[in-house]
Amino acid sequence: MKDKFTQKWRQMTARNKQALSTRTAKVGGYSFVLGVVVLAILVAVNVLAGVLPTRYTQLDISAAQLYSLTADTKVVATNLTKDVNIYWIVQAGKENTVLDKLLDRYQDLSDHITVTKKDPDVYPTFAQQYTDETVTNNSLVVECGDKSRYIPYTDIYKVDSSTYYTTGSVSQSFDGEGQITSAIDYVVSEDLPQVYLLSGHGEQPLSDNFRSQLTRSNYELTEDFSLLNVDSIPEECDTLLINAPTGDISEEELSILRDYLQSGGKLMVFSGPQKETELTNLKTLLQDYGVTVAEGVVVDNDREHYAFSAPYVLMPDIASSEITDPLAEGAYHVIVPIAQGLTVSGSQATALLTTSAESFAKKAGYAMTTYEKEDGDTDGPYTLAVSVQNEADGKMVWVASDYLLEDTYNSYSSGANMDLVMNSLSWMIGKNDAVSIRSKSLNNTYLTISSGAAAWLKVCLIGIIPLGVLLLGIDEVLRRRKTT
Repeated sequence: MKDKFTQKWRQMTARNKQALSTRTAKVGGYSFVLGVVVLAILVAVNVLAGVLPTRYTQLDISAAQLYSLTADTKVVATNLTKDVNIYWIVQAGKENTVLDKLLDRYQDLSDHITVTKKDPDVYPTFAQQYTDETVTNNSLVVECGDKSRYIPYTDIYKVDSSTYYTTGSVSQSFDGEGQITSAIDYVVSEDLPQVYLLSGHGEQPLSDNFRSQLTRSNYELTEDFSLLNVDSIPEECDTLLINAPTGDISEEELSILRDYLQSGGKLMVFSGPQKETELTNLKTLLQDYGVTVAEGVVVDNDREHYAFSAPYVLMPDIASSEITDPLAEGAYHVIVPIAQGLTVSGSQATALLTTSAESFAKKAGYAMTTYEKEDGDTDGPYTLAVSVQNEADGKMVWVASDYLLEDTYNSYSSGANMDLVMNSLSWMIGKNDAVSIRSKSLNNTYLTISSGAAAWLKVCLIGIIPLGVLLLGIDEVLRRRKTT
């Protein structure tokens, strides 16, 4: 019995060895080993992906690149020497997905940045130590030492209804990166540039968007500054801003401004055509540096140099300078409505924006009844914005329009008007590391083209292309008839 069992065992073992030695068995063995190796590789890759920064493992495929960080943010984050805490005030399960990914990117950039969630249901009074505002879900607090800045959710996702009556739609944008990077730069900075706003001459108030941009770029604004009760402009003033005055300055104020520039001061002026009073003393500041002002409103009849079929809504050429080069590189168009013409002859002045050779100044100004040239109108081309730098490093930027920073025209220029002004401030103050991160549009952006380009597109789309298709069809029909 035992011999029979042994014999069967030996026969079974021989058959198994023979089966394992066949080609099919070898292939099956190789497949099993290969499967184990691939599985091990997948497990290793998955573990590695879990420890890598999210910027390497999560690709931003959103149309507006909502959680991709710009070079400005990377410079600010990588140069940090102080610890920065970002408190994310959000209820559990209600986190904004884009904000979640964006904050992960910030933590990956620097060991000095820490993001901490604070559930208002668990910490109901936490935000009260930073702001008196009603704190909404997905808001942020950025803190470093004794300095902090509260960023409401409404500043991260912005809704601007000011363009509704002109465009028929509400503008929406995502400003998460701009707000967070600006807040980080603010809380780690010791001193902030001071901008003084001159008053007492019927100056127009600054738009809310411009005020927000100043805060976002970490400028401190001092309003209602008057020259009537001072002997000189304070040293703390990094830039004096004169916005669309309707009355002239006095001789005494002119003397103060002259001394200010000659001692290295910085001045920015927005002043265009006037309906009634001529700003003779104020314009003398330009004449000191070889810049003269033409009478009336500039009209440009070159269809490449005006927008919206309105020859007084100008699209000037952008000259090369430290201020304007970023705009030219981005192929942006600055839109300058209702402007005066400047003529530059002094060596200390530099033209920033210029009209075409077909432009001229309408002497009638606001009372013009035609865009055609009439007797008394003076030929261009003209400069619409100029920068000045003297031997004492005094600097001035003059934009010959009162309407450059109106929200409507800034929107039409896709933000280029605001960029021109902020670049000018950076140039004057020497704040080359200013945070100037554009918000990311969540709606269709304007394609700003000249009237000439628009007319050419109409000819192509309505005439040339349909005619070409028709001719190709006729040719195809004739060829088929010849072959039959």
